[in-house]
Amino acid sequence: MLAKEYGIESVELDQNPLDTLIETILSQNTTDKNSSRAFKALKSHYPTWESLRGENPKAVAKIIRSGGLAVIKAERILSALEFIASEKGNLDLNFLRGMGSPEAEQWLGRIKGVGPKTRSIVLLFSLGKPAFPVDTHIHRVAKRVGLIGPKTSREAAQTELARLVPVEDFYSFHINIIEHGRAVCQARRPKCGVCRISRFCDYFNRLTKAQV
Repeated sequence: MLAKEYGIESVELDQNPLDTLIETILSQNTTDKNSSRAFKALKSHYPTWESLRGENPKAVAKIIRSGGLAVIKAERILSALEFIASEKGNLDLNFLRGMGSPEAEQWLGRIKGVGPKTRSIVLLFSLGKPAFPVDTHIHRVAKRVGLIGPKTSREAAQTELARLVPVEDFYSFHINIIEHGRAVCQARRPKCGVCRISRFCDYFNRLTKAQV
């Protein structure tokens, strides 16, 4: 039903996984617009990630300040670059393409500050591997509808939703739930009256019964 409403999306594996990793770190706790501005600013100052490596965190924080939590994010990005370089001898994550999804996720998990959502985004968006990232919108919508329990954490939600959704639909379903969360199932005032999936929604059913 969400695919009929928003379309069927397919992943395009043309993005550098290291770019995706850094973009995702910048996207934490801010809007897409702000994180995009921060990423573009970073790329304009440092055309290669090697040129960024070893920079002063405070100088980097000034460049990415539009993304919020600039000092923390600068330190995480620089730490990630140092880890990758020390492990592989260069700043390239394309070797992960040759790994299975569990092995690739485990390797990414060794990078300080790279949590389950960030790992899943790199796996799904850049490497085309089966992973189901859960952001704020997905977590909220999935709980409201009843796909996961009301106390399910984001990390647990990734595992539970990955079990529910066919692997070939991971990307499209991920994108469509985010779109639904932004357009209809909004945080403060969900638009239940125009929701195409309301009859399957736990929240809507409780709301309807309370009004009877």
